[in-house]
Amino acid sequence: MKIRIESSRIIKPFYEHTPPPSTTSHIPLSVFDKITYEAQIAIIYAYHPPTPPNIAIELGLRKAVGVYREWGGRLGEDEHGNRVILLNDEGVKFVEASSSSTLNQVMPFKPSPSLLSLHPSLKDVKELVQVQLTRFTCGSLVVGFTAHHTVADGHSTSNFLVAWGQACRGLRVNPLPLHDRTVFTPRNPPLIEYQHKGVEFMSKSKKEHSLNEVHHISEDVVVHKVHFTVEFLANLKAKASSMNGNNKPYSTFESLLAHLWRVITKARGLSGFESTQIRISVNGRTRLNPKVPNEYFGNLVLWAFPTTKVKDLLREPLPHATKLIHDAIAKVNNDYFRSFVDFANTKAKEEDQLVPTADMNKHILCPNIEVDSWLRFPFYDLDFGTGCPYMFMPSYFPTEGMMFLIPSFVGDGSIDVFVPLFEDKLPLFKKICYSLDLLED
Repeated sequence: MKIRIESSRIIKPFYEHTPPPSTTSHIPLSVFDKITYEAQIAIIYAYHPPTPPNIAIELGLRKAVGVYREWGGRLGEDEHGNRVILLNDEGVKFVEASSSSTLNQVMPFKPSPSLLSLHPSLKDVKELVQVQLTRFTCGSLVVGFTAHHTVADGHSTSNFLVAWGQACRGLRVNPLPLHDRTVFTPRNPPLIEYQHKGVEFMSKSKKEHSLNEVHHISEDVVVHKVHFTVEFLANLKAKASSMNGNNKPYSTFESLLAHLWRVITKARGLSGFESTQIRISVNGRTRLNPKVPNEYFGNLVLWAFPTTKVKDLLREPLPHATKLIHDAIAKVNNDYFRSFVDFANTKAKEEDQLVPTADMNKHILCPNIEVDSWLRFPFYDLDFGTGCPYMFMPSYFPTEGMMFLIPSFVGDGSIDVFVPLFEDKLPLFKKICYSLDLLED
C-alpha cells in the first residue's frame, strides 16, 4: 500500500459563534489525566464514496476544535511547574494524502505495519490531535486520527469525533463539552480506604527496572484479528453465567474477556504457579456519586485488576474467570474513586517518588493482559455529511497482550478483537479461540 503525502500543515481553531478567546489561559491536568497513558492513540476510518471534499472536512475540524479547545493547544507547565494544557490555539496537524490503488485492492485492512502510513507518525508529536485524509482512486476515503491520551479518554474523544461530524454537516455541536477539570477535589480530612501504591502508582525505580528487562524483540509479536459472531457470544455468555444462580447474567464483555484470558494464557504455555492479571478500564462517569455528566471532557478512568494463578484459571470452568472479572470491576466503585482522588492529592505520592503504572513503553505484558474496550463508544457516528464509516479499527499497536475490542463493522452485534501475541504462540491460540470446552477436557 503506497501512500503519497500531498500536503501537511497546521490548522487553527475556527470560532463560528463566539469571538476568539484569550490564548494565554490554561487548564490544569486532573489527577486522572496525570495517571493515564502519556502517548498518542491512533484510529482509522474508511468511507465509501461519495465523500465531502477535504476542505469541508477541514473546516468542520477547525469548528470542532474551536469548541474542544484543548485539542488545539499544547501540553506544558504553569508558573508553579504544574502540568497543564496551554489553550494557545497553536492548532492541529492536517495531512492530505493519496493512494494509486483502489480501496478494494488493499482491503480488508489487516493489523500490520502498513496501517501506520494511514495516519501521521505518533513519535515526538507536539500537536495534540493529528488528522490524515487519504484518497483512493475509487473515490473512497480513509481518515487516520491520532489524539494524545493525556488530554482525553476514549469516551471524551469519541464525543469529539461525533462533534466533528456535526460541524461538517453544518450543525451546532450538541451536547457541548464540560471543560472544568477541577471538580475532583479531595475530602478534608482525606479518607484513603484502598491501596493505590502498586495499583495506579508504582515506585519510579521499580518502573525503570521493569523497562530495562530483556524480552523478546518486538518483531516477534504479531497482531491477530479474531471475529466473534453474535451466536458464539450468546453461547459464551450462557456458559459463563451457568453457575450464577438466580443472579443477573454476566455481561457479554465479561464473558468474552474471561474466555480470552483463558485462551491466551493457555496459548502462552505459562507455568501453573505463575500469577496472571488483566488491566480493565473502568469509566468513572457512572461510578462516581453524584454522577459526572457524560459531556465531561478529559480522563475519568481507573482500572480493575482481576488476578489469579494460571493453574486455577485453566483448571476451573469459565464461570470462575468471569466471576473474578465481574467482582474486580464492581469493586472500582464510588468509594474507590474517592479514595484514589484523596491519595493522589497527598504529599506521600511525591515523597515516595511514585509514578503511574500505565505505560505505553512496555511492549511485553506477559503473563498479564490489558484490554481496551471500544464497544460502547459511538465511533461509527462520525458522519461528515455523506454517511457513517463502513469500517473503523485501531492502528497497529504490537504490544504483546494489549487487546482492543471493537464492534464489528458487520453491524449485527458481533465483536472484533485485536490480539497481539508472540508469533510462536499464535497457532495454538487460533486452534482453541472458538472452543468452549477444550480447556476443560
